Amino acid sequence: MVQHNGFFGEFGGRYVAEVLRHALEELEETFRDAGSDPVFQREFDEICKTYIGRPTPLVFAENATRELGGGRIYIKLEGLANTGAHKINNAVGQALLAKRIGKKRIIAETGAGQHGLATAAVCAKLGLQCRVYMGEVDIRRQRPNVFAMELFGAEVVPVTSGAKTLKDAVNEALRDWAGSYGTTHYLLGSALGPSPYPDMVREFQSVIGKETKKQAEGLDLDVYAMIACVGGGSNAVGFFAPFLDKSSPKLVGVEAGGLGLETGMHASRMNGKGRTGIVHGYRSRFLLDEDGQVLPTHSVSAGLDYPGIGPQLAFLGESGRVEFTSATDKEALDAVRFFARNEGLIFALESAHAGASVIKLAGECPRDRAIIVNMSGRGDKDIFISAKQLSPEPWLEFLKSEVESYED
Repeated sequence: MVQHNGFFGEFGGRYVAEVLRHALEELEETFRDAGSDPVFQREFDEICKTYIGRPTPLVFAENATRELGGGRIYIKLEGLANTGAHKINNAVGQALLAKRIGKKRIIAETGAGQHGLATAAVCAKLGLQCRVYMGEVDIRRQRPNVFAMELFGAEVVPVTSGAKTLKDAVNEALRDWAGSYGTTHYLLGSALGPSPYPDMVREFQSVIGKETKKQAEGLDLDVYAMIACVGGGSNAVGFFAPFLDKSSPKLVGVEAGGLGLETGMHASRMNGKGRTGIVHGYRSRFLLDEDGQVLPTHSVSAGLDYPGIGPQLAFLGESGRVEFTSATDKEALDAVRFFARNEGLIFALESAHAGASVIKLAGECPRDRAIIVNMSGRGDKDIFISAKQLSPEPWLEFLKSEVESYED
């Protein structure tokens, strides 16, 4: 599946300026050495257990199953991990690598804020300096996470270039790293970017899939499908990891359909809308115009609002091992409401795209088989978006009262 030169088929590689090649080679060597070091693995496992709160539960969604009338639905509750999402698994792994190298300054990019939050938390825990680049648009729509990052002691830098979202935050982080790699580790949050990041992030996030496999076997489940949302792809490729070299179960990646694929206001790269290109140091499928320039994207979820997909997932999509579909903003919001009312769980808007796919696919699954969806994060962070969409008038009244309390 993985070639030694950092490619997955035609996708992947290391397309960076010469100044960063040494840093990437150093990182790759450290990652490979750590992978065979039982001391490193024990430290990672211990932090996963005592700080992240692993293993996270796999819960039977009994009410949703009954309501949808198809296969048995199970939910992997990554939202119960410390800081509220799967992002902390990779943040812990990379922060430990940075300490192993001897780098005490960490930079990161973030969209929805979950990766930035996880990075800030881990840096506070391990005594590392932290700077997070975040698009100005995302700062406005994810203010609760910005507050928490700063509370953890991170410097959150607004990015005002381009569309002021995740793509532009990655650009700024790469610029910083090019000028500071001697003392700085770039803690990239998704399974993309130049090699070795796609391999590294997949390995640290594979804890999700390994747990899920063990839990499903313990429940004697006949798994029909596993479903995860896909922005860059860290939660999906980690969730799918133990099953990639097998022919079953069905693996489904759900991209952001935004306002509809026909509108151009979406972030769907794998449903005939993407083109092969090189962006942010790797070759993959991106939303590009005919001149190779990155197109604008749109999603109600900041974490899926990215023009590219990780190279391994692009390869898996092209080869047919992972089936790609999309969910619109409306379908994601409907899924938030559905799982909240039927299961007492508030999905993050990103994860709700996977939940929307469960609602659509449940009926095709035989009743004696299981569908497992990765709830990659919980919806606390989205309150300023989801409340505005799902309960606009009471939410507006609350905000008005808050503004008045400031004025008093």
